[in-house]
Amino acid sequence: MAEREILWQPSTERIARTQIERYRAWVNETYGLALADYGELHRWSVTELERFWESIVSYFGVQFATPPRRTLSSRQMPGARWFEGASVNYAAHVFRERDPQALAIQASSELRALTRWSWGELEAETARVAAGLRALGVGRGDRVAAYMPNIPETVAAMLACASIGAIWSSAAPEFGAGAVIDRFSQIEPKVLLAVDGYRYGGRDYDRRHTVDQIVAAIPSTPALVRFGYLDGGGWGEEFGGRSGSAPAQARAGALEFAQVPFEHPLWVLYSSGTTGLPKAIVHSQGGMLLEQLKLVHLHLDASADGRFFWFTTTGWMMWNFLGGVLLSGASIVLYDGNPGHPDMNVLWNLAQETGMSCFGTSAAYLSACVKAGLRPRDDHDLQRLVAVGSTGSPLAPEVFRWVYDAVGEDIWLFSTSGGTDVCSAFIGGVPTLPVRAGELQAPALGAAVQAYDAQGQPLTGAVGELVLTEPLPSMPVGLWGDESGERYRESYFDTYPGVWRHGDWIELHADGGAVIHGRSDATINRGGVRIGTAEIYAAVLTLEQVSDALVVDLPKPGTDGWMELFVVLAPAAVLDDALRQAIRGRLRERCSPRHLPDAITQIPEVPRTLSGKILEVPVKRILSGTPVEQALSPGSLANPDALAPFLARVTLTKL
Repeated sequence: MAEREILWQPSTERIARTQIERYRAWVNETYGLALADYGELHRWSVTELERFWESIVSYFGVQFATPPRRTLSSRQMPGARWFEGASVNYAAHVFRERDPQALAIQASSELRALTRWSWGELEAETARVAAGLRALGVGRGDRVAAYMPNIPETVAAMLACASIGAIWSSAAPEFGAGAVIDRFSQIEPKVLLAVDGYRYGGRDYDRRHTVDQIVAAIPSTPALVRFGYLDGGGWGEEFGGRSGSAPAQARAGALEFAQVPFEHPLWVLYSSGTTGLPKAIVHSQGGMLLEQLKLVHLHLDASADGRFFWFTTTGWMMWNFLGGVLLSGASIVLYDGNPGHPDMNVLWNLAQETGMSCFGTSAAYLSACVKAGLRPRDDHDLQRLVAVGSTGSPLAPEVFRWVYDAVGEDIWLFSTSGGTDVCSAFIGGVPTLPVRAGELQAPALGAAVQAYDAQGQPLTGAVGELVLTEPLPSMPVGLWGDESGERYRESYFDTYPGVWRHGDWIELHADGGAVIHGRSDATINRGGVRIGTAEIYAAVLTLEQVSDALVVDLPKPGTDGWMELFVVLAPAAVLDDALRQAIRGRLRERCSPRHLPDAITQIPEVPRTLSGKILEVPVKRILSGTPVEQALSPGSLANPDALAPFLARVTLTKL
């Protein structure tokens, strides 16, 4: 086995300052244990599941208005029930014991200069929106949908819903009408909060007509509350008129918090929508509260003096995750706009201006920084930056090395993997562990992660299906409209009964380190040798002539299949025989001689979802003859025109 390259090791002093180290000491003292390190702490957290989650409640002082009858009614999946009988409010824990003058949010966009909201201002805006929602008849269990950008007012609206016991659901304004209707029609909201438009890449996009289409198509005909973002008008009269660049005083007085059952829905998220109607995934107030308290304190090491950023839109679960950082008392940093406009330094400029302590982004963005030749440490003041986070897709070893060379040698770089399904990470960052090139550090506390082979046997040091063998409180309480639970079972528990199958290939090392090898339904098998698509991309993108890529594996009778690699070339590059040979040589060297493409084809751009994920499986289905409307939801694409070469291929085949 090749040596696993260590790029960073936290100092003894830094380890001692982490919250997870203080928590480990507290667990040892409280439960009479002698857990020596993170590995032992993790094993305890998944074998003593009830005691672990009771410890999270106790350590973080979770306030139940009524106590639970028991911690976990059953470990059976699906069917686990957490903290039955308890009542709680997520938003109450966000705002408790906050200094009204302390910093809560910093936000910037292509339309707005950097603004800062205090905790007092955030609470006032939240109370104002809550009062407006109540005036519209919104109560416990009602749905509030938002077609809003990543701005502070949207965070306040989400917290307002949680305070009432209403159910939040959001979509980014980049989503087309069809994609939004597919999502919101399922939950039939009572109110739709909608922006007039947004600015991206220096261009204004008017969304007023799209909003009218959405309202007309949703069966519940929701009340519409408009937000003037392009025109600067802020909220409509329903919420007390314009709010401008800073929140106005709430007319409703103090913010109130409805106590709801632990399992009461907090928000509805959606699967990517690339394979038909998106799954409407329901997460609970109590489950998300406990999961985020654990994650942001112990795995992000967030505390009141931290300033946490993650580049996201309101249509991705990372937006909900970022909002959860507020549970730690840390402030969050928002950005709405194109991270590459007017150049790739936009977010690094924001890091300097806001004094970020954690710079969170996607693997695709960091790879683009490498391609652009950026060295942020050379022309930005990043003294406060202590961590860089990455998610969305596997981060290549070369990009790990770039962070330590071009951003800072004493940076904690953590890559995470989880998903919309749990609105959290199964495996990712641990601030007390070393960082190895191309690896995620360890499974998260309480997450019983394993790699399974096809027969359901655990693997170590080999690629298998990522599974969870024990329940998590943040697993969905169900899918909206799935009263029988059949679709929920089919989505996660059909392959290995009683075990959560996530749909990723993972390679777990004995010490907990892991490598994600892409989606398990997009893996390429040649003669029994399986390669994740992420490995194909990691190899191909080391060539400076290639800026992006997509690979599909189509069935072909009597063969292992037809593997075609689609590439986007860097400016001035030419897909000639020499480059084709170089691509095949790199794949032979870094992946497998069996995984050389049968064809290499140039395309203008790779089709991606709005959260940046490559549409491998939908493209494969289109090329196999599936009608496009059945293969994906076009409104969920960041770049619908990118499908043109694949649609043309199908048309020519039919002719």
